[in-house]
Amino acid sequence: MRSTRIAIPVAMLGALALPALSATTASAATVPTAATTVPAVSCHNLPPLPYAVHAKAVTIRSKASSASRALGVLYKSHKFSVSKKSGTWLYITDKTTGVKGWVSGTYVYRDVRMCLD
Repeated sequence: MRSTRIAIPVAMLGALALPALSATTASAATVPTAATTVPAVSCHNLPPLPYAVHAKAVTIRSKASSASRALGVLYKSHKFSVSKKSGTWLYITDKTTGVKGWVSGTYVYRDVRMCLD
């Protein structure tokens, strides 16, 4: 009984110490190379990604409301520019058709840049 009381805590301490010991030896063995150095240009300093349509088609509306009149349809293949925002709505100019109006920010938004620092 007494030997099991001693053996269990010793085994638990050994299990906790083993990863710590292997981590220190592994970190001491690493040598900094050119691939591990910090890049000169950070990903956070780059300009934001452009807006893109993330649906097959989006309705262009006269007001920033889903109940407003539809003016046209913005497809993925269309070129467009965003001039202002109101809440989750974007005021766009569809350069392919010339239609101006509001689209939902649920379907038209910027992609998120992945920064792997």
